[in-house]
Amino acid sequence: MYSKKRGKNNSVITVRLDADLERQLDEVSRQLGRSRSDIIRDALRRQLALESFEGLRQMLIPFAEARGYLTDEDVIREIS
Repeated sequence: MYSKKRGKNNSVITVRLDADLERQLDEVSRQLGRSRSDIIRDALRRQLALESFEGLRQMLIPFAEARGYLTDEDVIREIS
């Protein structure tokens, strides 16, 4: 569940974390000297980029297979 409130240039989203995940977030935040919000924003950016990449990869698989690229190693071998 989340709630979303819009600010001038930012949104506030409430995310529920279990106690262990919150503890890990707090620990990393202290170690890095960064706010929990900064860490969560970075994690979300990375996850969204990964999801986007994976979606594009799935779209391209039929074209790659048609050209004989069946594995990541096939692609790496071709570009090396």
